[in-house]
Amino acid sequence: MLKRLTGAAFAVASMLSISAPAGLLVAPAAPVQARSYSSGHCAADSYVNSRGNCVRRPVAAPTAPAGASARCGDGTYSFSQSRRGTCSHHGGVAQWL
Repeated sequence: MLKRLTGAAFAVASMLSISAPAGLLVAPAAPVQARSYSSGHCAADSYVNSRGNCVRRPVAAPTAPAGASARCGDGTYSFSQSRRGTCSHHGGVAQWL
């Protein structure tokens, strides 16, 4: 299926260095696949962050566990290694630790 680039879509295409005149018919881009790691890469209670490190998933606890970096809006504690995306699925950061 072909789509016509106009308005915001044309602006985005321009920012991505796609040189296409307004109104040009283009095929949609193929979906980007997420990196797939074997189940043995990280522990079950961890995930691979953007730096490729295994990081403990947010946990619910009455007080901040050792190594926690932030308290999330839903009350869980995050062990994120960077500020970007921390607590993104947990109501945002309520407090940095």
